[in-house]
Amino acid sequence: MPMNTPVRTPLDTADRLSALLRATTTEPRPDAQLEALALAVSADLPVLLWGEPGIGKTAALTQLADSLDLPLTTVIASVHEPSDFSGLPVVGDDPAVQGVPMAPPDWAVRLVRAGRGLLFLDELSTAPPAVQAALLRLVLERRVGALRLPPGVRIVAAANPRSSAADGWELSPPLANRFVHLQWAHDHEVVVRGLAGTWPRATLPALDPDHLQAAVDHARRAVCGLLTARPALVHRLPGGESRRGGAWPSPRSWESTLKLIAFARAAGSSRDVLSLLVRGTVGDGPGLELLAALDRLDLPDPELLLADPAGAEFPDRGDLRQAVLDGVVAAVRERPDRARWDAAWALLVRALETGAPDLVVVPATTLATLRRDDWDVPEAIERLSGAVRVSRGADEAGRRVAVGR
Repeated sequence: MPMNTPVRTPLDTADRLSALLRATTTEPRPDAQLEALALAVSADLPVLLWGEPGIGKTAALTQLADSLDLPLTTVIASVHEPSDFSGLPVVGDDPAVQGVPMAPPDWAVRLVRAGRGLLFLDELSTAPPAVQAALLRLVLERRVGALRLPPGVRIVAAANPRSSAADGWELSPPLANRFVHLQWAHDHEVVVRGLAGTWPRATLPALDPDHLQAAVDHARRAVCGLLTARPALVHRLPGGESRRGGAWPSPRSWESTLKLIAFARAAGSSRDVLSLLVRGTVGDGPGLELLAALDRLDLPDPELLLADPAGAEFPDRGDLRQAVLDGVVAAVRERPDRARWDAAWALLVRALETGAPDLVVVPATTLATLRRDDWDVPEAIERLSGAVRVSRGADEAGRRVAVGR
């Protein structure tokens, strides 16, 4: 055997097999939770992934870092001391004059030298309260000791629910309120395809540069409109300890919500993605109220619909379509004239042809009461009368069945 020929051992073959198993590829695939994570990272907001052990949180973060070409720095929060995040005091030549600086840990120094990266704080729910308190400044001010992390560093954390965490603690309210909370769940199709060698690809959202100001205006209008109508939602600390460790509304979390809405609007993200982000920042109740307010902002202007009934387009969702029709009738009631009344009937016919007939019953009944004596009955009423009779007949049949039971 030649002298320069390497000697292969059984472990070399085992390593080759392991390398083949690790060789995977990625593909573009719609994934709402992965898109929500990428959008929050793009907005430079700290994200906290909640999920059971083994669900794939760490794997998702590793794949995200690879896709974004960011060096990944993993810090297991539960095995560190508070001084690892607040810094260790280092006595200089003249402490009375120069003070005692707080020396940062090596991982923070590496991130500053790189100028960019993804800082992954794992096992956050098993970190004791003293460590969580030390993490406050890192998560909010991005400071570790006397060192400030550069803008190119993004922060993502992961935690297990207390019921499944090893010696878990509830997250402290001040720390929880600094995160965007995303519930991480597995998709069996993604897992099966990933085990076959192909995982979904995480990419940063493409923001439309021509719609940035419009996205900001849209977000401010929605958030400020809701908080003006519901001032109690500005700050509402939950009563239960477990709920305080999740998403809840405060001026800080509303500011993050506004930012996420603007980013989602500029990126053209789906409502599912926006729902995950909003509810993960201010909680389910306030988040759902805000989503409803956003839906109303996107409704077409009744005056534009009345000006061009033939070209009107209605939302697909029944509740939004009902709100549009109610708005049209309200606009006619506020400024009634014959042409607007006829246009409203034309809109109801168009809604009847493109959606559920029962949605036009109440608007048609209300619109009929607005008729003046000198206004002729439009032909459109004949086309709507059948739908009204059928709907009322169904309601009456339902009442009879209920009485019989």
